Amino acid sequence: MQQKVIQTTDIGKTYVMGSETIHALKSISIEVNRGEYAAFMGPSGSGKSTLMNIIGCLDTPTKGRYILNGKDVSDMTENELAAIRNKEIGFVFQTFNLLPRASALENVALPLVYSGYSKSDREEKAIQALTSVGLGDRYKHKPNEMSGGQRQRVAIARALVNDPSIILADEPTGNLDSKTSYDIMDLFQKLHDDGNTIIMVTHEDDIAHYAHRIIRLKDGLVESDEKNLEISRAEA
Repeated sequence: MQQKVIQTTDIGKTYVMGSETIHALKSISIEVNRGEYAAFMGPSGSGKSTLMNIIGCLDTPTKGRYILNGKDVSDMTENELAAIRNKEIGFVFQTFNLLPRASALENVALPLVYSGYSKSDREEKAIQALTSVGLGDRYKHKPNEMSGGQRQRVAIARALVNDPSIILADEPTGNLDSKTSYDIMDLFQKLHDDGNTIIMVTHEDDIAHYAHRIIRLKDGLVESDEKNLEISRAEA
C-alpha cells in the first residue's frame, strides 16, 4: 500500500486586507504519495503559491486539515511548524536563498545545526549532499564564485541534507537560462529516480512536463489533476 506523504482535506486560506476579504484558496483536497513527482501549475492569482506555503508549513490554512507524513499540521504553533519544516521538508527557491559569505559546505550544513548534529557529522553529510548534485569539488566556494546553475545545485544539496519527506521546489528554474534550466531538471529527474518525493511549483509548461503528475489550479480551486503521459526526459 502506498504511503501518503501529503493529504489536504478542504483546505482554504482567506486574507483580510482592509475592508476586502480575499479567498486565496477556496477548497483544496489532494493527496501525494511517497515517491511521487508532482507539479503545481497555474497563472498568477491561482493560489499555487499559497498552497505551496501551506504544504511547506510556512503558513496555516484558515479552514480544513493538512496531514503531513502522518502528522496533522493544520493548527500547529510557529515553533512546531519550524521543527516540522526542518525535519520533513527540503526547500528549493527561485532565488537560491544562500548565505553570500558562507561556503557551499556551510550553506548546505546549516539545516543540520538545528537538528543537533556534531560539526564533523554536519560536514560529512554536507559533502555527501554536494557530491550527489555534482559539486563535491566545489564545497569551499562561496556563492559569488559560482554560476547560477551551481548555486541552485547548492540549494538542492541543502534541501537534501536532512533526508526530508518531500522536496518542495518553488520556480526552481525561474532565474536560470534555458540550458541551465534543463540541467537542473535533469538533476530533479535523478533525485526522483532515487526515490525522493518532489513537488514543484512552476508557471512554465515545459518545466511542468518533467513531473509525472500535473495539478492545475485556478481561482483557488483544483482545475485538473492528471497523470503526465508525455514526461520530458533530459537528453541522454
